[in-house]
Order: sequence, then structure tokens, then C-alpha cells
Amino acid sequence: MTLAMLINGQPSKLLRADDRGLQYGDGLFETVLLAHGRVRFLDDHLRRLFAGCDRLGINAPDAATLRGEIAQVTAGRDRGVLKIIVTRGAGGRGYRPSNAMASTRVVALYPFNPSPQAGLRLRWCEIRLGRNARLAGIKHLNRLEQVLAQSEWQEGEADEGVMLDTEGEVVCATSANVFAVRDGVLVTPDLRFCGVQGVMRAQVLKAAARLRLTASEEPLWPHDLETASEVFITNAVRGIRSVASLDSLQWSETGVATRMANALSLSEP
Repeated sequence: MTLAMLINGQPSKLLRADDRGLQYGDGLFETVLLAHGRVRFLDDHLRRLFAGCDRLGINAPDAATLRGEIAQVTAGRDRGVLKIIVTRGAGGRGYRPSNAMASTRVVALYPFNPSPQAGLRLRWCEIRLGRNARLAGIKHLNRLEQVLAQSEWQEGEADEGVMLDTEGEVVCATSANVFAVRDGVLVTPDLRFCGVQGVMRAQVLKAAARLRLTASEEPLWPHDLETASEVFITNAVRGIRSVASLDSLQWSETGVATRMANALSLSEP
């Protein structure tokens, strides 16, 4: 159910059939938490969105216009999940993009549905993420790998899945970034080849620096999770969530995740 939706500033739920976001996944998106009437970390989300537009050569929407539309769909709402989509635009066919196309903006608000915040059960995903440094870090619309990964288990069998890339490196969960505590050091995949540079991931790294907790972005392998004393995942909507198990692996430590959540004043909206 959509609480509110604007397409190019107009109330609508209809997108043109020749929009390149629909035809080719040619665009970007952000998923943002509205909590207590406030859009959390909006500047960081928009910064990543505009960086993605620059990376893909998409004509970015006017920032003030986009902020006005966000204010419009969230007005009078206490909580929800805000989704912002920017596509290259509509018109024509063929892969070759046109520099003259006006981008399409979709700003929508959805209900917030609570989910488990701690003690998550994870599993290894069979589907692997392809390496492409040109797309690494940005949140582009091409998410079929994640769709296939989440299709590997039935509702209730697991809370999330951990994904490797085609070379076997740990990248992320299907909809979250992964952190592990190894020998007292907080580590997370460096995402140099694939994966999304999550907004909450960045907040955790900043909080670790403030708390003088050593943190490292580096290549991680399954062995690094197998030998970790604590594992947690991060997501801009769900925050920081401790992991209790990953298939046969189990953890009971939650101290670092709790410190990070307290430092960032994260709580269920």
C-alpha cells in the first residue's frame, strides 16, 4: 500500500511504458526512514543519489524541487518508508542514452512495517554478485541478483541472506551491509567491485571513529565471519541489527552493535 506518490511532481501511480527505468533499469533509488516526522539522514541519501546520477550520466533533478516533493509526501506523517526513484527518463528505444533526456522523478511514501531488530537468523545465498567497479557503491535500479537471492528461502525460514561475489568475497546481505568484529577490530567489506555504500554503513564507520574503535574497510571472506566474535547488519530503514546465526554459525555477542546504536540514537520508530 502506498500512502502517497508523486511522479514528476504530480499525484499519480502511472509511469510511462517507455521510461528507461522500466525498460532497462536505467536509474537509481533511495529508501529512507521517516521517524517521528523527520526524514532520517536525508542529506546523505540525496548526496549518494546525486553522485549516482553523475556516475551514470543521468540529468539529476533539481535539488530544491526534489526536497519540496519529499516534504509534500511526508507532510503530516509520523513514520513511514520514503522511496525516491530517479530514472534517465522516457522516450525512444535502444540501449544508447540521450544526453538531452529529462529525468523522471518518483517520490513515494509506504507504511513502516516492524521486523526483528536483533537475534537475526541469516543464511548463505547461492546466487553470486557480479563484479563491476563502475557500478560499485551506487544504488542503481538493477536488483535482480537480490531478487533471486531472496527467492532462495521461504518466509520464516531466515531473516536475511549473506551474498558473496563471483570470486567468493563477502559483499553484503541482500538488503543490508555486513559488519563483523574480529580480534577487537570492526571490519566491513570494502565494496570496491560491487555492493551499495550504505548510508547507515557510513554512519557506523563515523561513530566508530568518534568512539575510538578501530574500524577497517577491507576484502572479507567467509572465514572472516566464521572467526568473528560478533556480526551485525545495517540498513537505513532497519538500523543496526545483531546477528544470532548464519547457517550453522552462532553468535551471542552484541556489545559493539549496541554501542553503535546508542551512539547514533537509533530506536524503533
